[in-house]
Amino acid sequence: MVETMTATRLHYIYDPLCGWCYAVAPLVKAAREVASIELHGGGMMTGARRQQITPAWREYVAPHDRQITQATGQQFGQAYLNGLLTDHTAWLDSEPPTAAVLAAEQVQEAGLDMLARLYEAHYVEGLRIADAGVLSDLAGELGLDRGPFLEALQSFRGEAVNAHFAESRDLLSAVGARGYPTFVIEREGHLERLDHTPFLGRPEAWQSALKSLKLRPPAPSQLEVGCGPNGCAI
Repeated sequence: MVETMTATRLHYIYDPLCGWCYAVAPLVKAAREVASIELHGGGMMTGARRQQITPAWREYVAPHDRQITQATGQQFGQAYLNGLLTDHTAWLDSEPPTAAVLAAEQVQEAGLDMLARLYEAHYVEGLRIADAGVLSDLAGELGLDRGPFLEALQSFRGEAVNAHFAESRDLLSAVGARGYPTFVIEREGHLERLDHTPFLGRPEAWQSALKSLKLRPPAPSQLEVGCGPNGCAI
């Protein structure tokens, strides 16, 4: 049984195509054991911000990926590095995978499981996580009934997921955050942004800090590592 923090909720503002969100995946996993987590997808790459894989894109993300591995130990698979990042027919689109998280949560309260699987599928296995077929396969791997999942996935596409993105960005703005990933603790209706950066690569320490609530907000001048609302650099 999960031992949760009393009268608290942890809000996690993320994007499925944010490399620094992949970097904090171990922190999210650790937090699940001590906190009730609510997910908020930011829609970093949607609409006109969708990104086609190009040589320039590969050059752009390479230093970020190396920094993530150095800071956290999170590994990027060869299928991603020398597969997906060389596939110039592939597009990066945050809407379908975010809708998949919402659908998994609706069907079986498995949003966190889907998000974790999406990061592994993209950054390790080099899969196109914007493709409905890939999302259906991932749902099957998680034990979700594909029929209800695909129905829910379709219902969250378009207007519904865009409304979710707007709410997530409102929350991001309300706590004065600059991008993804952002963790916000809610205690008796009060929202406070947390500084997760000292815990990068230290999930056990992060879990202990959450459990004891011995955390601090980021300093106003602190330069954060992460992805901005509209791209993978701040």
